[in-house]
Amino acid sequence: MNIRTQAPPTRSVDGPSGAAFSAAPPRAARHRAAQVTSQWAAWAFLTPITVYLIAFYAYPLYRNLDLSLRHYTVRSFVYGNAEFIGLDNYRTVLVDPTFLPALGHTVVFTLVSLALQFSIGMALAVFFTQHFRLSVTLRALFLVPWLLPLIVSASTWSWLLNSDSGIVNTALALLGVDPVNWLTSPDWSLTSVIIANVWIGIPFNLVVLYSGLRGIPPHIHEAAALDGATGWQRFWRVTFPLLRPVSAITLLLGLVYTLKVFDIIWIMTKGGPVDSSTTFATWSYRLGFGNPLPAFGPGAAVGNLLIVMAVVFGLIYIRVQRKQQQP
Repeated sequence: MNIRTQAPPTRSVDGPSGAAFSAAPPRAARHRAAQVTSQWAAWAFLTPITVYLIAFYAYPLYRNLDLSLRHYTVRSFVYGNAEFIGLDNYRTVLVDPTFLPALGHTVVFTLVSLALQFSIGMALAVFFTQHFRLSVTLRALFLVPWLLPLIVSASTWSWLLNSDSGIVNTALALLGVDPVNWLTSPDWSLTSVIIANVWIGIPFNLVVLYSGLRGIPPHIHEAAALDGATGWQRFWRVTFPLLRPVSAITLLLGLVYTLKVFDIIWIMTKGGPVDSSTTFATWSYRLGFGNPLPAFGPGAAVGNLLIVMAVVFGLIYIRVQRKQQQP
């Protein structure tokens, strides 16, 4: 006996016009709908950060570039219609007697601060990897300079380094050392602001490097110790190479931050005396806002040069790191 099987008829529903349509949409249509929904969701997440970058990064950069290419006065700054002068503001800045000292101070301030912050932060991070009583409390106390507002930190260091009543000079007098004019001497003003900046930057290096050290598996150090490596050999040949990615991002972020430090220097010395602690950041502010007759164009030009310096230093450092990572 032959039994014929027949597929059940497709269920259809009459629409308002009487035409029949399938109850379930085809798979291709569902896939296209899912893609459209996914794209709209991606744009929904991307739009806020795009608006933020345009409003707070792209537009200020464009505005600063426009300021540096025009001759702005107070009137034209308010009402617009400033004369386009091309690169004249940059030429004015490059031939200014303050340019070379400010460039040198910026480089010295940045490199010395980075070296000391990273070295001391690394030493403290290695120290705190040892488990001992009150280690958590001490590590938390080291975060205080990082948590304080910069105006408070700079004002505190101005008081500590005061030539007449500062604690530092008082301690030096007890040791039989002559007082030092930390903030009023051209020989010591840059050193003073570097000391304050290093003190503020050490906690950041400590936190990031300590997290990197905690991420290294302990058995690697144990294997190196079994092979007879000393403590210094284990650090230099095992720990430091494994910590290279964390060190790279720490130094890069510190570089970008240190190049644009303004408030510490301005509060402590205002770039003086005799421009002995003037950097590009303080010079740009003084040109644009610190003079009775502000020079908006040259001030913006100095700010753009500072941005170029940050980009160049960052690219150089990234290139060096890539070469070191290649076998």
